[in-house]
Amino acid sequence: MVTENTNLAPLLPDRHPQHDLFICDVADAVLKDVMQHMEHPFYSLSKKPETSVKRYRNGENWLEITPSVKGLATIYDKDILIYCISQIMAKLKKGEEVSPRVRINSRELLIFTNRGTSGREYQSLLDALDRLEGTRIRTNIVTGDEEQIDGFGLIDASSIRRKHGMDGRLLWCEVQLSGWVFNAIRNEEVLTLHRDYFRLRKPIERRVYELARKHCGQQKTWRITLAKLLLKSGSQSPEKRFRQMVKELARHDHLPDYRVTFDEDADMVIFNNRGTMYGSALIEGRVSTLKAETYEWAREAAPGWDVYHLEQEWRDWIVEPPRDADRAFAGFCRKWFEKRGRP
Repeated sequence: MVTENTNLAPLLPDRHPQHDLFICDVADAVLKDVMQHMEHPFYSLSKKPETSVKRYRNGENWLEITPSVKGLATIYDKDILIYCISQIMAKLKKGEEVSPRVRINSRELLIFTNRGTSGREYQSLLDALDRLEGTRIRTNIVTGDEEQIDGFGLIDASSIRRKHGMDGRLLWCEVQLSGWVFNAIRNEEVLTLHRDYFRLRKPIERRVYELARKHCGQQKTWRITLAKLLLKSGSQSPEKRFRQMVKELARHDHLPDYRVTFDEDADMVIFNNRGTMYGSALIEGRVSTLKAETYEWAREAAPGWDVYHLEQEWRDWIVEPPRDADRAFAGFCRKWFEKRGRP
């Protein structure tokens, strides 16, 4: 019998081949909504429970994450949120009513996230719900001479139904999303992830992909120093080990949507868009250049903001081409200013 050497396969096998998955990244949406330009990690990348409080600062803004006694929610626990958000987004697209309370078919979730369906996998879902429900986030928002401090969770509550008896088989569970997550979904502040996201073996690979998706988006290239990428990733690895991991990413060239290269002389990581992103060709081909007067509308709707920066944010955000791009962009700028005020 020949044993497969998994070290030779950078991606996990596609255990449940599916098509046309629409996957949304809530972490990116929330951090943009709650604190501008602050992309600090709040999911653990460690396989061991992290029980210490984390605190990040960016200028006057800070973010504090308090784990439960079972540890900080992990980047794998986040799969549950991705599944819930994808369900809600699918309903919104169909014009159906949505609620922050989402029923999860446990088997469908495991298949959706490219996991096995053994009893151990079902138990891991229960542990993930505990960590998601127990992790608390507190952050400040500074406006003028006032400071507002908000606290919230990743999910507010969960309910589990399992077979009574010897096997105790998990039947289904319900998740009550927190208000800040649900509001981000209702406002369509989501990003699409490649379906191979769930095939990435290592937590750091998922996190690096998320950062590339956030910062590179639909652009052709994004460059960042290795030290800054390490800081943004939240990895606890020393810089030497992190450099090795980035080199492995570049050598295997398996990151979805983006090709990674490493410039050793400049100690710089470069991400190049592969053009494989869901809807990228559709959007680039059908969203025409905006009219000159549209930028004037945008300046009136979002005074003080760089309208060309907002245009890039808008183009990264949209999933399908709007019927009236000029009107849609002006509306995006108005909502942006209503939430954030002046920069």
